This record gives sequence, structure tokens and C-alpha cells, in this order.
Amino acid sequence: MSYDRSVSASAHELGSETVWHIQMPEIRFGANAVEELGFQLGDLGAAEGAAGLVVTDQTLVDLGHADRVTDQLEAAGFGVDVWDGAEREPSIETVESCISFVRDERGEDGYDFYVGLGGGSCIDIAKTTRAVTANGGEILDYVAEPTGRGEDLTESGPPLVLMPTTAGTGAEISPVAILSVEDKDIKEAISSHHVRADAAVLDPTLTTTLPADVTAKTAMDALGHAIEGYTTHRYDDLLRPSDPAERPVYAGRTDFTEAFSERAIRLLSNNVRRVVNNGDDLEARSKMLKGALFGAIAGLTAGASLCHAMAYPVGNKYHTYHGETIAALTPASTLGYNAASDPERFARIAEMLGAETDGVSTREAADRAKEEYVRLQRDLNVLPSGLNELAGITEEDVGWLADQTVETQKRLLRCNPRPVTKEDAEEIFTDALYNW
Repeated sequence: MSYDRSVSASAHELGSETVWHIQMPEIRFGANAVEELGFQLGDLGAAEGAAGLVVTDQTLVDLGHADRVTDQLEAAGFGVDVWDGAEREPSIETVESCISFVRDERGEDGYDFYVGLGGGSCIDIAKTTRAVTANGGEILDYVAEPTGRGEDLTESGPPLVLMPTTAGTGAEISPVAILSVEDKDIKEAISSHHVRADAAVLDPTLTTTLPADVTAKTAMDALGHAIEGYTTHRYDDLLRPSDPAERPVYAGRTDFTEAFSERAIRLLSNNVRRVVNNGDDLEARSKMLKGALFGAIAGLTAGASLCHAMAYPVGNKYHTYHGETIAALTPASTLGYNAASDPERFARIAEMLGAETDGVSTREAADRAKEEYVRLQRDLNVLPSGLNELAGITEEDVGWLADQTVETQKRLLRCNPRPVTKEDAEEIFTDALYNW
């Protein structure tokens, strides 16, 4: 069977989905939660004397965060190596180098446990490294066709704990690892519950060193997860699989995910101004990290949609930060084009973002969600005004970007509340060139 279509997009012979389920890692949250890492790994089955690998980047080594983690591991009696070669928007070649490091140091069986420390890039490298090492073969074996061979992962591997140092990507609980395929100017994903970590440790003290601009960029990604998860198709608007094993990881919104979306939108929009202007505000940092977690529970279970589908071609071709790409695209896509799909729902988003909606029609209130989101970005004063400022993108570029969106991002467009043609995507990209 195929998941190319949603029920609302075209006629079909199969029935609507009737079942939803939630699967998440164990979550440990709070200031200095890193100090419980040794206990947590033991609880996950890592024996005393086990050898582990910390996957991170050089910046986090320089800032001392990697030492905080390795000190805890060594104090708990574990051996530990550090691989610090992570890069922004990691390529398949970079992840292959991490896998080669594992095989050189530990052979085909790999390490006894893995820890991913950093932003989404570090975390996705850690997830992919564990998965490929546990299942054997190469990365492209598990990337969907036609880029890869589309084989299924069958093993999760030894314990994996993920520790985000940003409040935004949601990669710490996601069942997806995003990788760049540089020779094709595209991004691909390994999507499987076997990619998902066993545990996530969210410690706001690991986020206080994040610069203001990166704080804002990652916050916009988190807010995107929350809003897209809140507005995507309901699970029972999507097609029912003939086999439960074929149910996709992005399975549509439910009452459960909606509750997390609503809380995430409020936490993120109410606190991001504080942390951008005062990175040492631990209370606001904690609320941002909680908002990012809630947004990920919602958006990465219900499913990201049009904005993320458009962001991947932009990021891969122009090497932009994912969060600032989401920021540039959200007004035109999620809060612009998609608002017509359910004005009442988007009017509620406007209220959650802080817009005044009394005395106006539901449709006018829905439009204020876009206005309030743009106001938030302008207040932060560190985000691009649109795709043109982001990467010099012009109207001449939108045709290619639109084609890449509709041709390579069907897994995300499947969840979008409005059908999207190439012509639609061109108009949205054009609208996103300048948000103010």
C-alpha cells in the first residue's frame, strides 16, 4: 500500500486510520540532570566497565560540556571515547567517518553504549551511527529509494542517550535522522523506531552558552514543530495500513498531541524574547527546553508538514541553518497558505501567540497568527526578514525549489492540511522572499 495520499487529497479505496500510538524515549528533565547520566545508563543495562562513545562537536568540547559528560561516565565506572567531528547539517560522508571510527576502535560490534551531545546534527549522527553499526552495512542501505536501497532496520542496538544543548530540534526524541546528500543537493532521512534513542536527558544548564542568534533559530524550529503538529491532518484523516508495521512514524495529530502543541506554543512564544536578550536566565531557558520537548512530542509524532518540506531543499542547496530557514518560511507556508484549511484552528494559534482577536471575524483572526509570528521575529532582531536576506534567494530560484519540494518531500506533504501543487509551492516561496 502507499502513503503518498491523505484521505482529503483524493479518492481512495482504503479506509481511514482508526488507531494511534505514542512511542518515546525515557525522558529525564531538569537542571543538572547530566549528573544522573551514569545511573541512567546503568538502569538501561550498561554494565560496570562498559565502553561508550560520546558523539559531539569541537565547540562543545571547547566549552567544557563534553568534559561534564565524560566526567560523569568515568565516575560511574565506564570507559569512554569522544568523537567530536560533527558538523552543521551533517552529510552522509561525515556520518560515515563516525561509523568508521567506531569500527576501527571496537570492530563490527561497536560500543556498549552511545551518548549524543549537542544540537540536532550531533544527535542525528549519534542515532545513525548506532543504527548502522547495530544492523551492519552502510548508511545508504537504510535510506529510502531511489537515493538509497530502502532496507528496513531490524535492530536498535545498545543503549543510546541523547543530550540536547539547544532548545529546538526535537531530535532527542525523534525516530528520524536527517542527512545531507551533497552530490544531489537534497536531504534524506532514515526513518524507523529503531533510530529512536532509549533515553533523552534535557538539562537547561547545557543550553546557557548558546549564542542569541542560535537560540532564536532553534526556537523557531521548535515553534514550527508545535504549530505544524497542531495543524496537520488528524490521524483518522489519513489512510489505515493493511499491516500495523507499515504505520508511518508521522501518523497525524490526536487529542494527546494537540495538548502538547498548545502548551509548547505558549511556552516558546512567551519566553524566547527573554532568553535571546539574557542567555543566563535559567528559568526562561528551562521553559524553552520544556517547550521544545513538548513541541517535538506533538510535531514529531503528529508530523511536520509544508514548512519543513520546503525547508529541506533550501537548507541543502544554500547550506542555511535549519531553524532560520523555518523562521523565514513559516509565515508564508504554515501560517499563510495553510490558514485557509481551518480558520478557527489558526485563530486559536493567533491567541496563543498573543494576538488580540476580539471583535474580528474568525478568518481575520486566523490571519493575525501570521502577523503575530512576524512581530515576534522582528522583536528578536537576529533573524532574516525572508529567504532573500537568508540566502540571496530570488524569484528566479523558486521554480527549482518548488519542484524539489513536491518531488522529494512527499512524506511531509502527505500530512499537510491543504494539497500542494508545484504552482502553489512557487507562490509560497515567492511570498516568503520578504516577510517584512
